[in-house]
This record gives sequence, C-alpha cells and structure tokens, in this order.
Amino acid sequence: MDYRFASRVSEVKSSAVRDILKLTQGKDMISFAGGLPAEELFPVQAVREAAERVLDAGTGALQYGLTEGYLPLREQLCVRMAQKGMNVSPDEMILTTGSQQAISLLVQVLTEPGDVILVEKPTYLACLQVFELYGLRVIAVESDEHGIIPEDAERLIREHKPAMLYAVPTFGNPTGNVWSLERRQQILGLCLRNGIPILEDDPYGEIKFDETAEYPTLFSLDQQQQGGAVIYTSTFSKTVAPALRTGWAIGDERVIRMMAKAKQAADIHSSSMDQQILSQLLAHFPLDDHIQTIRRSYRDRMIEMQSLLLEQNIEGFSWIEPKGGMFIWTQLPEGLDAEVLLKAAVRKGVAFVPGSSFYAYDPQRNTARLNFTHNTGQKTVQGVQRLADAIREFTARS
Repeated sequence: MDYRFASRVSEVKSSAVRDILKLTQGKDMISFAGGLPAEELFPVQAVREAAERVLDAGTGALQYGLTEGYLPLREQLCVRMAQKGMNVSPDEMILTTGSQQAISLLVQVLTEPGDVILVEKPTYLACLQVFELYGLRVIAVESDEHGIIPEDAERLIREHKPAMLYAVPTFGNPTGNVWSLERRQQILGLCLRNGIPILEDDPYGEIKFDETAEYPTLFSLDQQQQGGAVIYTSTFSKTVAPALRTGWAIGDERVIRMMAKAKQAADIHSSSMDQQILSQLLAHFPLDDHIQTIRRSYRDRMIEMQSLLLEQNIEGFSWIEPKGGMFIWTQLPEGLDAEVLLKAAVRKGVAFVPGSSFYAYDPQRNTARLNFTHNTGQKTVQGVQRLADAIREFTARS
C-alpha cells in the first residue's frame, strides 16, 4: 500500500526533545534535554493508596466519564484556583489529557487555518507543533527577561490582526523568564483593547524558588477587569507525575463548552481512573507540602548545575539565573551552532536541546536549554563536564 499522508501532518516538524530522547537511551548517556521531573520525588505511596481507595469504592472509575472531567476533581481544582486569585465554577473548567491537549482544543475552537497567532520569541516547542498542525501563521514577538515587549506586540497586532496570543508568563519554557507585573498588565490591556484572546500556559507556576514571591496570573488580572480574554491552562505533570496525564483549562463558560465539543470528537473524555486517583490524592495527601519539597529540591539542583557551569569558566557562555521552573537557558560562545554542538556532545555522552527548536523562525543558533531537575549529584557533575569538553573541542576546531 502506498499511503498518501495529509500535508497538515507530514509537514509538521518532529519534536526535537522527543528525537533527542531516543538518542539518550544508552546507560552511560546523561540527558539535560527533556523537561523531566525528578522520579525519586514522585509520591508513589500516596498514589498507590489513592488508587486503592478508588478501586475499593467499586467499578465506577473504570466506566466512561464526563467529557468535561470528574466533577469532584473539578470542584477541588476550583478551590485551588481561588487560592491564586482565580475564581471559577466547575462549568468554567475542563479536564484534559495533559495541558498539551488543552492547547490543541483551544486552537481548534478559536482559530481557522491561516489565522495569525502571536508567540514569545522564543517559545515552547510543542505548541509550535500544534499551531503548525492547524495551519496557523506563527508570528514571534520580541521578548526579554521581563516578558513580551509591548511596543513590538502593538506593532505586530496592527500589522497582522492576530486571532490569539500564546504565552508562558511564569518560568517560561525555554527561557525560565518571569514577566514583570507591569508587562503582564500592559500585554493584557493591549489584548483586551484589540479583542485578542490569550492562552496562558502555566505548567511551572507552582515551582517557584522564592516561596514568598507573588506572580499573579494573567487570568487573575483579567478577572479583576472583568475582561474575559484569558483562557488559563495548567497540569499535574510537574507537581504529581506526568503519567497521570491530567491537565485542566479554565475560562469563559462558552469557550469551555466549545472545547468540550471538540474533545468529544478527539477522545470522548480523559482517563476517569487517573482523575479519581488525583481527587483522592488531593483529599488525603498534603500536596502543598509536597510542592514545597519539590521547590527546595529543584532550587538546590539549579544552584548545583549553575555552580558547575561557572566552575568551567567557558568564555562567552552565559545565562540568567532562573527564579523557578525546570530549565537554564544558555547563550553559547558567539558563532557556535548548538545543533552541531549537540552531535559532539552526544558522542561524549551528554544531551541538551538546541535553542533553535524554540523559535518559530530566524533562530538564535548559539542558544541551548538545559534541564536541571532530572539529574543530581555525580550525574550532573559528569554531564556538565562532558558538555564543557564538547564546547571546548568545538571552539578549538573553529
């Protein structure tokens, strides 16, 4: 059989992270590539006990469920959202198969092929796959460590009349940047004035290294103005475990209803079993205490990797210390192409993600994203040394 594949799929670029993960399967390979949480911090016993309680209650968790998701979990999440200044009802929430599906569903219901979507420069690479799949024109807005630059956003809005803005304002992927309050207010106001919905993706917001710091979501700021422009999505993947594949989206009830209609066509509903396990977990497990443990551990791992990188004293190698999240976004020596460097690094037994993967176009090629959450101790020491050796070997040849 000679298959003719649809152009909307065959033209989508493969995920650099997924491709690199295939290269890191060897026992001696150290990966700083994937956004992988620390497996030793997974609450295994609590999940086991939660699953047992679900199954002890009968067979209901093994049955089909609501497209919008398990109601008790939505109610519990509404309480958690209120603690962050986001006041919603279960009818304004949908549970999804990870927050990645929430992005996909929202794009389906609020855009048409050929529409323009604004993104940060650089931005989350998997969202670029979604936008490409649905035939959107991606326009990148200049950004710095304080967030999207309002003047550039305003210019591009005038030129392109975008259908949506996608952003990760808190501990962005790949940069780790945190938008300032002023930038959040400016970009929100700009979108409200021009009638542009905002998809606020917040998978890392709970992983802040200064537990006293306050980073108000765009959604909460939008609610204060009764704007209705922001649809917010987050996930349990970074705070409990990725394999439970449960995320959520909150927003205007009309938008959530349309997302539910699209989800019915996609998969009917996400795993009822996983959702009920999470509901039991929230009821019987101190999740906020667990998140504090994650924060402290990841902060220590970030400091560890940063110190090791500094010890290498590589000329022209720099980064901004992250305030949370899972990544260090690095700028490599001028003229060094990270994609070429990756090949040398893999030969030495270490992997990372070249920064070019996070640009819609015109990439800055001497950039790289390093994950600091998955490894610690001797593995991080060895991995940083191997990376430094690869950089020095490359620059010496150049």
